[in-house]
Amino acid sequence: MKRTLLLASAIFLLSGTLTQAQAPADVVRQDHQPAAEPTSMVAEPTSMAAEPTSMVAEPTSMAAEPTSLAAEPVKATATSNTKTYESQRPAPEKRLFRSEAVENKIAQMQGILTNPRLAWMFANCYPNTLDTTVHSGKDDDGNFRTFVYTGDIHAMWLRDSGAQVWPYIQLANEDEHLRNMLAGVINCQFSLICIDPYANAFNDGPTGSEWDSDLTDMNPYDHERKWEIDSHCYPIRLAYQYWKVTGDDSVFGETWLKSIQATLKTFKEQQRKDGPGPYRFARKTDRQFDTKSNDGRGNPVKPVGLIASAFRPSDDATIFEFLVPSNFFAVTSLRKAAEILTDVNHNKKLAKECLDLAAEVEKALYEYAIVDHPKYGKIFAFEVDGFGNRLLMDDSNVPSLLSMAYLGDIDVNDPIYQNTRRFVWSDDNPYFFKGKAGEGIGGPHIGYDYIWPMSIMMKAFTSQDDKEIKWCVETLMKTDAGTGFMHESFYKDDASKFTRAWFAWQNTLFGELIIHLIDTGRLDLLNSIKVK
Repeated sequence: MKRTLLLASAIFLLSGTLTQAQAPADVVRQDHQPAAEPTSMVAEPTSMAAEPTSMVAEPTSMAAEPTSLAAEPVKATATSNTKTYESQRPAPEKRLFRSEAVENKIAQMQGILTNPRLAWMFANCYPNTLDTTVHSGKDDDGNFRTFVYTGDIHAMWLRDSGAQVWPYIQLANEDEHLRNMLAGVINCQFSLICIDPYANAFNDGPTGSEWDSDLTDMNPYDHERKWEIDSHCYPIRLAYQYWKVTGDDSVFGETWLKSIQATLKTFKEQQRKDGPGPYRFARKTDRQFDTKSNDGRGNPVKPVGLIASAFRPSDDATIFEFLVPSNFFAVTSLRKAAEILTDVNHNKKLAKECLDLAAEVEKALYEYAIVDHPKYGKIFAFEVDGFGNRLLMDDSNVPSLLSMAYLGDIDVNDPIYQNTRRFVWSDDNPYFFKGKAGEGIGGPHIGYDYIWPMSIMMKAFTSQDDKEIKWCVETLMKTDAGTGFMHESFYKDDASKFTRAWFAWQNTLFGELIIHLIDTGRLDLLNSIKVK
């Protein structure tokens, strides 16, 4: 069950979201149900478990029932005095999916990382998606199907699921079981897009949702129906990379063709050349960023070739509908789709449609999304509307301006990107926060003064400066609140106050980062870290 605990002292076992009395009232979960306060933790590691310890000053408050991570937790014994660390993973029999290739990778990494805390955190985080969120099987037609929870919310986000399993693709050829699971994610994503191309998150079956009262065309398969461009881009990115690594084109059958046609139709509708299109969204809420203005259509746009995105990858509403990082993501995704359609499906007509749309969007980006900033020179805006209005900021969620080079949407050495990168990691970005515990980018999803570790990881992924990279990894290690896991966000002055104890995307992304740094020749840098 989702539990809100008032902590007395010492160590507590985590289940769902823990809270602390001094937290701001506007902290919310990713599904936008208000949480009274963020989690408060002590410096000692904890165990992610099904049942919390009973050391509480106040009675436990209970809400919706999520899956437990482990019925019998593996309890942490790590302390700053002993420098010993025990696994925070669920007990082996409680893990949802096992991959020999992943287990071998963990053993290999633990053998070469000399900082015991870093090795411990990697071993906790890297398999977290497999351990706790993957539900793998077959559909009624005998095709592999994998439904992936985002973590403490029992629904499958197209974005999160595509990012969560991404780091395992490089091991797919070493493990048929893993490869089939990945194919199942891709099959599931394509089928969900066919059900509702405007939804961002889905139920595992036609169960309905707590958001059924939203003023949009919900269907029983939808968990949430927030239109976000990246919901179509992440499945293409995942499928393309899977195909390039494995050579397996079996995922590009009829469902894929229906899915990419739905993507093209939706993207074109949201260029809004013929009016606002069929999509609208409104919610009865006290959160401004959880609903859209103008009868659910959002602010007006001038149709200039860009694609409108009603919501950001944070699931927060856009202010100006043309979300720049997501439009860049659409360009590269459409080009990958065109390559698949040409080489696998031999469908030149559909491939040309993808390429033509990508070219149109890219041209509009360089015409309407660049701002001449007085301090940084030419930078990319975060959102524009085609009328000349621009929003200068960045959000922590990916795709973001910072993450465009990580996603491969722009060259890391592009001068406009580099200017933008300096801007977003500065006090000139209204959602850049800096405090005693660290610095980084947050966003309106959580609010003032809460930094998302994801932004620090994106800084590391896109950095060419070893000193900067080392700072990023050290900061991530220091801001886990002793749990051995990444969290959604942490308070800038005290990392023991954080949101979402179980957020698989950020956990697996941390593992991806450490592997990436080693693969790019930075093992010595990692082994020079002294954080304990």
